[in-house]
Amino acid sequence: MQETELKLELLQSGARSLLKKNPFGSPPIILQQTSIYFDTPGWDLSKRGLSLRIRQSGNERIQTVKAGDGVAAGSFTREEWERPVAGDTPILDDPQIRDLLADAGPKLAALFEVHVKRHRWNVSDQDATIEVALDLGKVVAADREAPLCEIEFEKKAGSPKALFALARKVDLITPTHVGVLSKAERGYHLLGTAPGAVKAASTPLTSEMSAATAFAHIAAACLKQFRLNETVLGWSRDAEALHQARVSLRRLRSLCSICKSLFHDSRFDHLREELKWLASEFGDARNIDVMIDRASSEALSSRLHNARDDAYAAVETSLSSVRARSLMIDATEWISIRDWRTDQSSDTLHEQSARDFASGVFDKFWKKVVKGGNNLIDADDETRHKLRIAAKKLRYAAEFFEPLYKSKAEAKRHRRFIEAMEDLQDQLGSLNDLATAPDMLAALWLSDVASAKDLYSAEDKSKLLKDAAEAHDALVNTRRFWR
Repeated sequence: MQETELKLELLQSGARSLLKKNPFGSPPIILQQTSIYFDTPGWDLSKRGLSLRIRQSGNERIQTVKAGDGVAAGSFTREEWERPVAGDTPILDDPQIRDLLADAGPKLAALFEVHVKRHRWNVSDQDATIEVALDLGKVVAADREAPLCEIEFEKKAGSPKALFALARKVDLITPTHVGVLSKAERGYHLLGTAPGAVKAASTPLTSEMSAATAFAHIAAACLKQFRLNETVLGWSRDAEALHQARVSLRRLRSLCSICKSLFHDSRFDHLREELKWLASEFGDARNIDVMIDRASSEALSSRLHNARDDAYAAVETSLSSVRARSLMIDATEWISIRDWRTDQSSDTLHEQSARDFASGVFDKFWKKVVKGGNNLIDADDETRHKLRIAAKKLRYAAEFFEPLYKSKAEAKRHRRFIEAMEDLQDQLGSLNDLATAPDMLAALWLSDVASAKDLYSAEDKSKLLKDAAEAHDALVNTRRFWR
């Protein structure tokens, strides 16, 4: 059986407001639920994208096994297998479940529990039937616990678009954010180290995937990385979390640019512009963090830290805005439903293999990077900036589609290619920091502060130009992994 659901996170106060206004047309059914999650000591199920729980609601116990790829953002489509059980011990006598869990059975143990008060409604909207579940409670793992407040919309019948229409209706009543963690993932996080900044991870892709399917998987992973880092920023002004949140948005924008030939959809340009806006909201805070690391005087460092407080406050305001929340819902819907084309002209391209599509992308941006790096030392700042953008897209594309190049020789060439790309990007990034520092300092009224000019000295630029030119030559001489 397959389930399709959309998850939103909200505050406890927001849940109370929602219960008071109750936009779902009937009183809720209220249930007390306790779920016990099982895995091996080495978390073998989690590593394979599986979860196993026994949930007690009243006198009923239901065992559920779920399978997913672990990269979904907000909208989950997963296979699940359910059966009633008599106690709190998993029953694995079903052949399909036994094969799915492989040899994990004898080593399974209870790892954590989820206790919630569930408010449940069944909502009908034209041809759609949706089960709504508002859960308030906690996740308990060993001696740790964390609060839980989320609302899930599960499609029982009809179009999945109804899930998003209902989500927007709820967001008008109380602020919500697209949820990216399942209850199982929350439990595993609680068992691990304290959450911090989340870097991009490789997205599972297969050679059988079409270009459109690969895009959807990678885009969902970008959204998930953003939301995880946004959550960290909710309780800490962590410089690395801010950087990674910004990176995730830039990766998603680059992915859309790289794959724009797939789309004949009026929403595409709007979403790209909104992603550009949100990424730009992080710019001042990130630039100030970079300058703080390079500041050579106490006076400049102190002034920059004051400016940092204001910049982070502005980021927090943007993230809590209706515009940002709506963007996340819109992007999640667009990525997960995949109704991107308005005509049949792109059918062939949509069904093109992801690997063939990726090779064409690499060829395109490789030519731009090779050509753009000619006479790098004598080029102006704008030309180097264009090279930096092309190099960034090529690097991101190489990371996005890396799982499609798995032979030993391809993997070896890919590692060397990424290393050469990283070196070039580091030099171009430092040159860009030098180029933008004077305007940034002027905007902050810091141009006359002692040691401010040390942030963009001519001597530094001369060395960086030489290093960038050498890095470009090394990249050009690196063997391409896709040909």
